[in-house]
Amino acid sequence: MSARAESLAKQFEAKAAEMTAVVAKLSDADWKKITSAEKWPVGVTAHHLARGHEGILGIVKTIAAGKSIPNFTTAMLDEMNATHAREHAGCTKAETLALHEKGAAAAAATVRALSDAELDQSGTVLTGMPAMTTQQVVEGILINHINDHLGSIRKTVGA
Repeated sequence: MSARAESLAKQFEAKAAEMTAVVAKLSDADWKKITSAEKWPVGVTAHHLARGHEGILGIVKTIAAGKSIPNFTTAMLDEMNATHAREHAGCTKAETLALHEKGAAAAAATVRALSDAELDQSGTVLTGMPAMTTQQVVEGILINHINDHLGSIRKTVGA
């Protein structure tokens, strides 16, 4: 087992636990408040976070295998996120927490299993952006995704 991978998995698990704690305490009124950053209801933002684990995990696996994400642009990412927000406008806290728990467990297990060589692999994630190592994807995308959106949720609900 890689000590770096273990450390990254623990960092992710800590952020995921923080998300669980914040989302579990949200009231029905909080769930419907609109975030200033995303311009989505808090519930949709939480669901976006929960669903994001799976997609980001796909990126982690691709880069760890020494490949790149072909022809993926920020415009495509923005459209995927907008579509998700529309399709999950009525999501519930229970389904969001279940999705989050499942995705977080899978992400932590995958990160924990990475070797140092896999963490050092690099590839292009977004077209036109510099290549990233797997470790950078885990830190900058997987973990930071929670930091960014959870920060927005907290700001919106005053948590």
